Amino acid sequence: MGTSRMFRIFVVLGSAFMILLIIIYWDDVGASNLYLHIPVSPGPKVPHPPPQLRPHTTRTPSFLSDIDAFVNQFLEPGTGEPTDTVPVDSSNQSEKSEERYIPRREWKIHLTPVAAELRERQEKRRRLLQEVCANDSVVFPGKNRSFDDIPNKELDHLIVDDRHGIIYCYVPKVACSNWKRIMIVLSESLQQEGAPQRDPLAIPRDLVHNSSMHFTFNKFWKRYGKFAKHLMKVKLKKYTKFLFVRDPFVRLISAYRNKFEMRNEDFYRRFAQVMLRRYANQPTPPASVDKAFTLGVHPSFSHFIQYLLDPQTEKDMPFNEHWRQVYRLCHPCQIQYDFVGHLETVEEDAEHLLRLLRVDNVVEFPTSHRNLTASSWEADWFSTVPVQARRELYKLYEPDFRLFGYDRPESILNE
Repeated sequence: MGTSRMFRIFVVLGSAFMILLIIIYWDDVGASNLYLHIPVSPGPKVPHPPPQLRPHTTRTPSFLSDIDAFVNQFLEPGTGEPTDTVPVDSSNQSEKSEERYIPRREWKIHLTPVAAELRERQEKRRRLLQEVCANDSVVFPGKNRSFDDIPNKELDHLIVDDRHGIIYCYVPKVACSNWKRIMIVLSESLQQEGAPQRDPLAIPRDLVHNSSMHFTFNKFWKRYGKFAKHLMKVKLKKYTKFLFVRDPFVRLISAYRNKFEMRNEDFYRRFAQVMLRRYANQPTPPASVDKAFTLGVHPSFSHFIQYLLDPQTEKDMPFNEHWRQVYRLCHPCQIQYDFVGHLETVEEDAEHLLRLLRVDNVVEFPTSHRNLTASSWEADWFSTVPVQARRELYKLYEPDFRLFGYDRPESILNE
């Protein structure tokens, strides 16, 4: 009797353990990826065979192979497109149209080929990245490290949309608010009256920059644990990866205007007060940004440049993301980007990218020229900055100039 009872107990416990492993496997791998490429644009639903769930084994390679196989069945490398195609089913189109919540805009879907000029532009930008990264004469911190060597905290700008197979590295002051809005719409992470939000401009600014709205690489560790880095590399291989950049000096001007010429209590306390104490002979600057603005006290653009060049700045903390170099935010020598957009050509590049991603019938890029800092303003802004400081600043941001094809600003550096 005792042996039989003990045997039944072991069977029950063993079954419960196996069920628990299956649940964990589903939560960590299956559930987070099951909705890859459920069609959201007008057109027939593409049936995919349900993934074959297998219980965990004690062999790690088998688990990682399952992850690879699951992602591979959906995507072709670097396209973000389903690998299987299904003929269009024209039956019951009226019923199907009732089910769709995305407006029908078939007239806009890839009806004409992308202009050769735009394709060549992207090829040139990608090739330049590869050449600069392979050029031993161009040296900058972290250039030659492997992806595995990048700390997790430095991967928080990589936003992942599993639904469409997209990875976006956002760069502050380069239309990142609108691209984050696009990612929220595509990932359907924001609901409006029970339905996914479809209008990017209707997303409030506080939600746009709310980290809970975006699934970024630095969150992989919490979800996938020791398998996080492997899964990152799988998605980097299979998903379409893009970023947008702009002239590095113009980006600095835009950051200064936005954070120090406008009332921003957080940036005033964290950065402006430091600049005023160090460089503006203000040992006791006003306690709040409102008091500072009332008194007409704020750091000048020249003070801002001094702050960037001061070795003490990086000793205290890494550069804030609004003026941190793009190579430090997006790691272009470790990640092979499929699309490199420039803010200077954002409208053409945005349309090209959305067509490439096959979501141009789902969402449009919301263009805005409000407070757009122009490159023609550089000479005026840098007129108060000593020439030697300008040259030191160029050295600090030279990797971004070289990587993304921006000309050395000779007129500013040689006055």
